[in-house]
Amino acid sequence: MSTLTDFAAGIAAGAIRVVDLTHTLDPDFPVIILPPEFGQCARFRMEEISAYDHRGPAWKWHNLTLSEHTGTHFDAPSHWISGRDVPNGSVDEIPVDMFVGPVVVIDCSEGAAKDDDYELTPEVITAWEAEHGQIPADAWVLMRTDWSKRRGEAYLNMTDDGPHSPGPTPAAMRLLVEERNIRGFGTETVGTDAGQGMHYTPPYPAHFILHGAGKYGLQCLANLDQLPATGAVLMAPPLKIKNGTGSPLRVMAMVEDKS
Repeated sequence: MSTLTDFAAGIAAGAIRVVDLTHTLDPDFPVIILPPEFGQCARFRMEEISAYDHRGPAWKWHNLTLSEHTGTHFDAPSHWISGRDVPNGSVDEIPVDMFVGPVVVIDCSEGAAKDDDYELTPEVITAWEAEHGQIPADAWVLMRTDWSKRRGEAYLNMTDDGPHSPGPTPAAMRLLVEERNIRGFGTETVGTDAGQGMHYTPPYPAHFILHGAGKYGLQCLANLDQLPATGAVLMAPPLKIKNGTGSPLRVMAMVEDKS
């Protein structure tokens, strides 16, 4: 068990930093808005049951109401029509070792600062690989845009033709899934797809290609600017919801401090 002992000692000594990649759940955190003819994602709500008072003199607790896909959250394959028949496709069926693994971060923050509709393309990916090496199989790939620094209306960035936010092209997702065999894809935006992702073929290619291949999604991530391009380890265990298509979660990354 020396590996685990060394790992725990590294965290205790500060040689391994644990970075929180999660937004705080509160009623004001934005959720995705769909056209009105569709069902809508519920915002987070917290109702006090008791607070050391006549309703419960020695305890405080709350009832929570929210969607599986509220706040920083996990997408299982069963979330999308392309993944509805994938074996072990709901959150309670996914092997637990899938929730811990290596992560690479592709920094798209400069492009996203100039263009709200910035695209992650195969050319961006191969340019990143020329500097950092090929993306290893079974890794999480996170698209850093610094979008998580936005607040309120600027986060969803809605206009007359819908939301505008950065995301991957279909060709980029095919490269990551079919040629690099990644474990999953994560973003700082409200979804793994671009705000205008409905206009691609297929529509919403991150969802369609990822989940059709049995891969996973993470969205509404934060603090990606604190991660190195390679070398970190991601922990992203969702709640074990029977037949769940997703779950809010606390996402953490472990980073070796080489200073």
